[in-house]
Amino acid sequence: MNIRAVLALTATATLLIGGCANYDTRLTNSSVKYLGVGETVVSPEAKEDLAMRKSYWDGEGIDGAPSIVIDLTKQTASFYKGDKLVGVSAISSGREGYDTPTGNYKILQKNQNHVSNLYGDFVDASGNVVQKNVSSKDPCPPGAKFQGSPMPYFMRVSNAGVGMHQGFLPGVPDSHGCIRMPEKMVKIFWDNAPMGTPVTIIK
Repeated sequence: MNIRAVLALTATATLLIGGCANYDTRLTNSSVKYLGVGETVVSPEAKEDLAMRKSYWDGEGIDGAPSIVIDLTKQTASFYKGDKLVGVSAISSGREGYDTPTGNYKILQKNQNHVSNLYGDFVDASGNVVQKNVSSKDPCPPGAKFQGSPMPYFMRVSNAGVGMHQGFLPGVPDSHGCIRMPEKMVKIFWDNAPMGTPVTIIK
């Protein structure tokens, strides 16, 4: 192989290797750690940032009856005023085995400081976590007690306990059935969706 062929192959390999490391420059180096080709670890803050880039609100000064459509396939919640789409939020719905139910609902309850009575952690007398991600029905270790997970800005849509609330968005369905939203967007939806607002959940 002559020297020109070697140089051409080297240049091509350099371009290919460089192409594997492309990422959104808006993520800081502290947010993303590269483990290998195509393998990354993204911090919760970076994931929230990514979710916010998929979300927007353009509903100020627009009239019309509010309604919300949650699309489980797209992992989005769309806010309408009348027939006009005025906002979209990224979501994380129920993971496999805890699927968010589809259907037509309405907001039945709003609780800004809601705490789960079913899912949370076991903590000791000082509040230190003894066992994470448990159900209140699980056997409790001696000396510990159940502490429910916070679900801020909870908007209940079914009597089965499903609702929209602030929570972690890993980029995939991850909840026990509820619809998690980024903090900024859930506050906007909360402010603009009174009791009785229709909520349609589709696949």
